[in-house]
Amino acid sequence: MFSFLDKAVLQFDRALQTLIPHAASAQRTSPANNLEDTPLNDAERKHSIGLMRINHTGEVCAQALYAGQASTAKLDAVREEMEHAAEEEVDHLVWCEQRLYELGSRPSILNPLFYGASFTIGASAGLISDRLSLGFVAATEDQVCVHLDKHMDALPQQDAKSKAILTQMRLDEAKHKQAALASGGYVFPQPIMAIMTQVSKVMTTSTYRI
Repeated sequence: MFSFLDKAVLQFDRALQTLIPHAASAQRTSPANNLEDTPLNDAERKHSIGLMRINHTGEVCAQALYAGQASTAKLDAVREEMEHAAEEEVDHLVWCEQRLYELGSRPSILNPLFYGASFTIGASAGLISDRLSLGFVAATEDQVCVHLDKHMDALPQQDAKSKAILTQMRLDEAKHKQAALASGGYVFPQPIMAIMTQVSKVMTTSTYRI
């Protein structure tokens, strides 16, 4: 049984692995690894970088959200589900980071801010109830799937490597959404989903360039 101090150290270690470049390791090979890196012009490369930076920050938020929820989950089964989902999301984090560096860029400097905010939201949801926490996961993954669909359409046609990454991420995120609902997650009403959409625009707009 972990003490409060043990849990705090583990959470700090997870935050460092999420926020420090090259610190995390993926369990699965990136879907982009076996694809040829087609040349992009300056405008196309800049657009791909912006989109992949958004997706990387989204994965930073996912790590923080799951960490916060796992830290306050009341049922062991819910805590284990959060931790399993977070492990799969690490792959996404690493893939997006790797692609950013391949494109000649880096992750957003705003990531620590978004990590802290997402951890607080996740922990707060877990304190209220496991059902709400699972529902928040499902709603968040639904929003992510919408973003991924838009980004796959918006990527330069030649950027097959980025698209391959987003395609696999889309499959995983949809699976996480269904798992959360199947475990009893609360289905958020449309007005709440609309508010979450507006909040997510703050992240996507800022991290596209910063």
